[in-house]
Amino acid sequence: MPQLNVALVPAPDQVVLRLTGDVDLSTSPLVADALGQAAGLGTPQVVVDLGSARFWDCSGLHELVRFTRELQAAGRSCRVVAAQPATRRLIGMANLTAGLQLDVVRPAAAFRGNVAARASGRRVRRAAASVTGDLVAAGHGR
Repeated sequence: MPQLNVALVPAPDQVVLRLTGDVDLSTSPLVADALGQAAGLGTPQVVVDLGSARFWDCSGLHELVRFTRELQAAGRSCRVVAAQPATRRLIGMANLTAGLQLDVVRPAAAFRGNVAARASGRRVRRAAASVTGDLVAAGHGR
């Protein structure tokens, strides 16, 4: 059974909603409830921290997009931070990028190392990636 923990951290101008665990069809009602509670605090901005979310499916993402639209209609905003690479790929594949305000990803040290290797003329080998392989590697499969 998928597990999901939510934590609301209120501040004067924003509230942070931290999601830890799996967000799927069975836990999306919990996500919708937590988002509603965050909105009910009345802050101008809601920040959704996905740094500890291990798994996302489209049902959870659609709740997040719906919530973001509702906040925007009320003159407020929702910002998504710390989304894992697999979650970002899913957002892109589901064509939901325009509906979410995602934080900017800073290059990781490994990425900088690849750039340095290319600059020195060394070849950088990339593993073949398929959607299934990426999702399984990110904890999206068994």
